[in-house]
Amino acid sequence: MASVAVKNIRGDAVGKMELDDTLFGIEINKHAVHMAVVQYLANQRQGTKSTKTRAEVRGGGAKPWRQKGTGRARQGSTRSPQWTGGGVVFAPKPRDFSFKLNKKMKRLALKSVLTDKYQSDKLIVLDSLSLPEIKTKEMVGVCKNLDIEKALFVVDGGSNENVILSARNIPGIKTAGVNTINVYDILYYDSLVITQDAIKKIQEVYA
Repeated sequence: MASVAVKNIRGDAVGKMELDDTLFGIEINKHAVHMAVVQYLANQRQGTKSTKTRAEVRGGGAKPWRQKGTGRARQGSTRSPQWTGGGVVFAPKPRDFSFKLNKKMKRLALKSVLTDKYQSDKLIVLDSLSLPEIKTKEMVGVCKNLDIEKALFVVDGGSNENVILSARNIPGIKTAGVNTINVYDILYYDSLVITQDAIKKIQEVYA
């Protein structure tokens, strides 16, 4: 069974924690990770882009010039795509880009990125993470103690509200709950900082 050092917010090692091999010791499936990232990015798209086709632009009712005898190419409307002010060919229209990924593949992708963070020594486990007050300076100090600049903090429970509010203005730092973590964020941030309680909950839900 895999194990990892447990640190406190001062960066000192205070113990060890065993990790579930079904979450942190599987064979990494790159295809599942790729599909999870593609789905996440697709689901973020608003899909509100819209331009007009030649049927929707205003004007162009009259034929610009007669069919024959002018020496110019025949034209039926000044709102054809080749004209300035004309419609757009295959104009983008509002649409829903989101798609579903089956539960097994989503879980496999999450387990793969968690395993990757553990194997690359980018997983930092804290015994606990709480601040007495909302203070960005305190959270910056925690990041310095842990020697991280770009990290995702996974917290658990309502007692971490001060941590969430203290971290929101720090560039390169993001917080997430156990129920809101996703493959994209885990990959995007260099380090994954997670509390012992959060790991236990993840292992209960996904193992």
